Amino acid sequence: MSALKLHNAMWPGLVGKGDGEGQEPPISLERMLDLTASAEVNGQKFDGIDYFLFHPHTDPAASDEELRRIADLIAAKGFEVGSLVAPVWPGTVGDSAMGDEAARARFLEAVKVACRIAEVFRKHGVRKRGVIRIDSAEFGVNKWRENPAANTARIATTFREAAQIAAAHGERLAAEGEICWAGMHSWKDMLDLLEEVGMPESLGFQADLAHTYLYLLGYNAPEYALLKDGYSEAEFYAAYEEMTDKLRPWTIDFHVAQNDGTVHGAGSHDKTGKHCPADDPNGKLDIVRCAGYWLKDHSSRGISHICWDGCMFPNTVLETPATWNTILKTMIAVRDAV
Repeated sequence: MSALKLHNAMWPGLVGKGDGEGQEPPISLERMLDLTASAEVNGQKFDGIDYFLFHPHTDPAASDEELRRIADLIAAKGFEVGSLVAPVWPGTVGDSAMGDEAARARFLEAVKVACRIAEVFRKHGVRKRGVIRIDSAEFGVNKWRENPAANTARIATTFREAAQIAAAHGERLAAEGEICWAGMHSWKDMLDLLEEVGMPESLGFQADLAHTYLYLLGYNAPEYALLKDGYSEAEFYAAYEEMTDKLRPWTIDFHVAQNDGTVHGAGSHDKTGKHCPADDPNGKLDIVRCAGYWLKDHSSRGISHICWDGCMFPNTVLETPATWNTILKTMIAVRDAV
């Protein structure tokens, strides 16, 4: 049996939530922890959580004492902390990695903030594994398309500087492959960016099953589509193997998820791969089989846990205990198959 630890993400309580028109309110950290702690399948519970470093769950400027109280709260639920999400976006701490020097400085400051919090959690003892997640923080691809080579080079420069900051703190960064982020919006552009950064020991890839499925379809880059409408099962897995063979060597963090082949956005979040419940009848993925492609030789890349990602689920779904038991059951199946 694999020793992979099973984590739940806290950010589904935040992403796409808010107080704007048509938005649902955020779900507190305490409530997300309670929902996660209540899940159990044949005596197995979640081992830990992955954590988003911004309001309302976390003040990125919180004192060490405040952060230790959060760590105490998490540990009291029986959880460890794994990967952290740096607040790299405009409106949080950061700004576009493709922006001017002031924007790039804010992006790097967000990475420093994440590294500081990571260190407090490590010293506390609640964090023993995981990476720090980033992306280009440049919504959409239109601006990037004005000069693709120059803009990818600028993102790569920012990422390289961020990776140096992380390495100095004993951390690794993982760039999440998601079609809404410029320069990361297709498997080919993601690979080009990783290779241009050229620091695999400090900056790798975070694969999410829902997001990377849309890489196959070429949603934001039709020229790199590996599948056409009406594809067969054999064509799907041939394309899936092609994609994972290219990105797996860079993959240092992994999200279990389901996708129905559509995009979804909420609030200020641009359209990206729609996360679906683990047992969604419209789901396009055999979760266990697809996860196996990404998790082959996982330990050689330092992956010691997997995390469920279900961003932008309605609050009624998040508040339903059966949701989390079904997710946990799926996570166990993924773990036991690798």
